[in-house]
This record gives sequence, C-alpha cells and structure tokens, in this order.
Amino acid sequence: MNLRKYLVRALHRLQKGPGYTYKELLVWYCDNTNTHGPKRIIKEGPKKKFIWFFLTLLFASLVFWQWGILINTYLSYNVTSSLSIGFKTMKFPAVTVCNANPFKYSEVKPLLKELDRLIEAALERILQPSPGNSTDSLSPPLDLELWNQIPLVLIDEHDKDNPIILDIFETNQTAGGNETAGGNKTAGDNETAGGNKTGGNGTAGGNETAGDNETRCSHQGSGNCTYRNFTSAAQAVTEWYILQSTSILSKVPLHDRIRMGYQAEDMILACLYGAEPCNYKNFTQIYHPDHGNCYIFNWGMDEEALNSSNPGAEFGLKLILDISQQDYIPYLSSAAGARLMLHQQKSFPFLKDQGIYAMAGTETSIGVLVDELERMGYPYSDCTMNGSDVPVRNLYSQYNTSYSIQACLRSCFQNHMVEICGCGHYMFPLPEGVNYCNNEDNPGWAYCYSSLRSSIKQRQICIDSCKETCNDTQYKMTISMADWPSEASEDWIFHILSYERDMSTNVTLDRNGIIKLNIYFQEYNYRTISESAATTIVWLLSSLGGQFGFWMGGSVLCLIEFGEIIIDSLWITVINVIGWCKGLKQRRARARFPDAPPTVSELVEAHTNLGFQAEPAGAGAVPGAEALPPEPGTPPPNYDSLRVQPLDTLGPESDAE
Repeated sequence: MNLRKYLVRALHRLQKGPGYTYKELLVWYCDNTNTHGPKRIIKEGPKKKFIWFFLTLLFASLVFWQWGILINTYLSYNVTSSLSIGFKTMKFPAVTVCNANPFKYSEVKPLLKELDRLIEAALERILQPSPGNSTDSLSPPLDLELWNQIPLVLIDEHDKDNPIILDIFETNQTAGGNETAGGNKTAGDNETAGGNKTGGNGTAGGNETAGDNETRCSHQGSGNCTYRNFTSAAQAVTEWYILQSTSILSKVPLHDRIRMGYQAEDMILACLYGAEPCNYKNFTQIYHPDHGNCYIFNWGMDEEALNSSNPGAEFGLKLILDISQQDYIPYLSSAAGARLMLHQQKSFPFLKDQGIYAMAGTETSIGVLVDELERMGYPYSDCTMNGSDVPVRNLYSQYNTSYSIQACLRSCFQNHMVEICGCGHYMFPLPEGVNYCNNEDNPGWAYCYSSLRSSIKQRQICIDSCKETCNDTQYKMTISMADWPSEASEDWIFHILSYERDMSTNVTLDRNGIIKLNIYFQEYNYRTISESAATTIVWLLSSLGGQFGFWMGGSVLCLIEFGEIIIDSLWITVINVIGWCKGLKQRRARARFPDAPPTVSELVEAHTNLGFQAEPAGAGAVPGAEALPPEPGTPPPNYDSLRVQPLDTLGPESDAE
C-alpha cells in the first residue's frame, strides 16, 4: 500500500512539473536548468536556436572528452618521487664477511683427490708436453668416469671450414665431419653426439690456436645436448671444475661442510666497534654455498641492532681477518681475498650479487651512505610488504630472514628445477624431501640445469611472480685502500697477531693472508626517496569541475538537475510501460468477450423479470432498415469537475453557495 501511495505521489509530481511525455520533460529541463546554453535553445528564433543547439552539443562533447582523459589519467595510478634529506641516529648495518675460498684445501682434498688428478692431467694435455716429459706412465691410472660424464675437448680453428676436434684423453682426432675413434664427437658442426659436456677455448702448442666447445646432454649417448664455447681454456677448466665439485660436495652432509670451512676463531683476529671491543663470538655463523662459512656482525636475530653514535672511522667497525691463502683450493678459487656485504638486519646476504672483495695485504676503508626507499603499494605499484602475497614458496625462510626479491628469484628457480629435473641445485636451499643433484643419482642434471638456466620463458615466469619490497634500505659505499701493514711495522704486527692466535712466538701470518677493514658512516645525512600519488580524488574532482565550468558554465547543482531529469524520464518510461500493459490486458478481455455489455434497462429487467432474455444484437432488425442508435445509459459522474476541500476551510460563504 505504501508503494502505491509513493507511485501516486510521483505521478502527481510529474503532472505539476515536467509532464507526461519526453518532449515536455526536455522542454521543462531546458527552461529550468542553470546550465548555460539549453535555455537559449527554446527561447531564440529558428536560426539562433540551431546555432545554440550546435554550440551546446559541441561544448558538451568537449566536456565528456576531457572527462574521459582525466578519469583515465587518474585510473593509471601514476606516482611522483620526492627526495628528502634527514639527520638522525641510525642503525649500523649488518656486515657479512666470508672467505673467497669456501673450504680449506687440507680438509677437502680427500674428496677432490681424483678430480684434481684428472684436471692436472687434462692441463698437461692442453699444454701439449713432449712425450718424454709426460708423467702419465709414472702415476696411477686415471679414473675417467667423471671425464666420460662431462668431458673437455679442444677445437683447432685454424681452418674455419675444417675445424679439428682434439679429445684431451684420446690420441685420435678428426677433421671436417669425420668421427673420432671414440665414436662420440664430430668436428664439422662442433657437436658432441655422445651426450656429454665439453668446454673451454685455449691456446695449444705455441702458435696453434685451439677452440673449445661445451656440450651438456640429458644422458650419455643422448642427442639432447646443449653447447657452450669459451675463449680461454682457463675459463673452461674453472667452469668444469666447479660443476664437478658441485656434484661431489652435494653428497657431503652440512655439518661436514661447515667443519671443512674456515672457523670464526681462525679467521677473525681482531674486532673493535667504536670504543667497545668485540670478538668472533659477536658474529653469527651461516653456511653460504658459494663461500662456505660466513660470519655476520649486527644481524639483529638474537639481540637489538646496534646504533652508531657519530659518523667517522672512529665510531665504526674495525676488523682484522686472516684468509689463509696458502690453504686455497687451486682449481676452485682463482681470486684471493675476503668477500663482504652490507645489508639490513634480518636479511639474507646474497654476496654473489651484491658483495665486494677486500684484497689481502691492504687496509680497506668503506664509507657508508644510506638511502631509504619507500614505494607505494597496490594499485600504484606491484610491491609487497613482507612477501605474503607472492605466489612463490620462499626457501630462504628457513634462515628466519625477511623477504627480498633475490630470495624470491632463487627460490622460484630452485622450485622449477626440482619440478623439472627431480633434484635441487647445490647453490640454493632445498625444499623438504628433496636431494641435491649429483652425477650418480641424476646423470642428466647438468643438461637439465643448463637448459633451465638459459630458458627465457622460465626466467620470465619468475620475474612476473616475484615482487619488489615496498620499503628497502640501500647502502652506498665509498671504498679506498692502502697497503697494510707497512714494511716498517709488519714485523711487530705479525708477531703480535701470530702470538694472540696461535700462542706462538713464531710468525705464522704473512701479507698474503691478512686483511684490515674499516666500515663506518661517512655522514649522518640519510636520503629518503618516497613515492606519492600523482593524481588524487581531490585532483580528479577539481579537474572535472573546472572543465565543466569552463565549457558549460555548470556546477555540481547542474549535475544534480541532470540526474533529476534522468529520474523523471525513468518514471515516464514506467508509466508508459504500465499503460501499455493495461491496454494489452483490455485487448485480451475484449477478445474473450466479443459481445457488447448489457445496458442498465436490460440489467433491471433481468432482475425483476426472471423470464427475460436479452435479444442478441441485430436479432429484430429489419433487412435494409437503418440501425437505431443505442439506448442511452446512465452517464458516469465527472469527478474532475468536483472541488474537494477540507472541512476546516469551509466558511459561511460556502453554505450559501
């Protein structure tokens, strides 16, 4: 009932205002709106009416066009970057130091004994010694199992059209497209059909240039192979040795690998933070696949991060390290020094990407500047606060470290390798229930790893899945170096450090293994690079209103008037639909009862005379006679002519009327 009253009131409102038709509604709107233009259309003459109609339509189109541009600009969610410089007491960064050599050669030598003998014999063959100088006849026979899995070959490219492949451990060689005696290498297309990996380019025999091709196959005897070329035999030998040692070390338990690495008490000789002494117990040990045992100062895992009271070298961290270069693995680590990195607390150090080297026999001073990055989140950028919305399982969470895009990319690669290759790479953490790849259990892992690493599709999947962090801190370093200790002071310094470490009066340290580090804030000014929205809702509303006011002279009230006419047009549409439905109902009723309804006299007669029967239409008509007009009935009352007034408004004069 309330709905019916509401509809009736709406109908009366239309009667008083716009009218019953769309034309009346449009005329009423043009006559009453506050927008410039429409009122002139209905009040001017024919020519001016056409001109004003054209101008109004043109400017309205311009308004909607500008509105579309503004809304599209707002929905693009652009940002602006602002740079601010502040001054405050800052947290000292976490400092990770590692040895460039991951393991002590004296500890790992039994595991790499056969591999070392194999690479030494290969180097002798590469250098092409004379038969009389060869030591093969004096040494035990070589175990070529590792070699047959992933061999190295030399390619003589003096004749570009007919390169010659030289198998290092085969006496036969081929030219053009002929096969070797071993039956697993061809020369014409630089391809290995035997299903192994070849690598390295080098110089063989004085002026004879040898070029090497590297091949990785799914399994021995397979035709699914990938190939790599090197410009130097040094590069090929290093890559081959790393790949083979990875397979060997992946089978060694973690606690044994930690034991074979450099211990903190042997590596960290002296420590001083500001005016407070420190030692190796203030460092947290983690195992890094590239560098073995690494030690982190001020990581913030077990205790609060340290603050720096003042800038300058006097208030920073001073370290003296011993890298024991004489115990390096000769074919695994060709660089000597310490690898270090500055990073945030509770973040994993990715030294291979962001670390720097400190050279032995030097004092390295590192001045630090801090940049804080603050990115806006969704929808302005696709960044993440803590990695919880990233669809990649973070394998570095086992270290209880915070999310980083480097951890996400490596976890994504390792997850793909486990899924495709059936095992994990030695350089990345493992998911639960998965083993590292090795040549015995996974013969084709090298081919699978190489194919996956060179796959642009897999790389793009990881890039699309991982996100940058919304807040990040970057440390900009200014590095300077000097020889340390000097020739005048090296004698007493080495004596003291040797005695403090080994309790020996003999000098056990030398310039080739000692490193001094000074890490400090260069200044207390820190830079904050923050993002802010380039377009806001206030900007959007003011821009929309400015365009509407400039082209049409309108305001928000004009938009309300336009909304009002839309509502009125909807009501007119509803009324027309209701009228059409009523007309359709009446037409259906006439089709069901085609005879004319009885008159009043017929109804009275039928009520008083029970035997009365109405004559059918045209029953008593005389043929050829004109039809008589219908009998008049009682006319309906004309309610529109009545004047209804409330009783309290009637006065004495109304009685007289």
